[in-house]
Amino acid sequence: MATALDRWDEEGGAQEVAWPLPYEAGELRDVERRVLECLGTALVSEWNDLPTDVQRRLFEHAASGKSRDAAVLKTQIARFLHDHKGASH
Repeated sequence: MATALDRWDEEGGAQEVAWPLPYEAGELRDVERRVLECLGTALVSEWNDLPTDVQRRLFEHAASGKSRDAAVLKTQIARFLHDHKGASH
């Protein structure tokens, strides 16, 4: 049985969009990193309630950037979201 992620990949996935991040992860101060962790946790907890188009835009934005292994990052993000689907609020 194919998962939604598998079906999405078979359909070509989302269009590739180059959205450079406004920062480099290594340049973040501890407080900025903590804020992003909290925002990320809140986003994941509400993920299933977001409209599909918003999910896809956020996913593409999160998986874009200057990383040489963007395909690996996309897979890691998709698996993380799938594994945490239905997490309590």
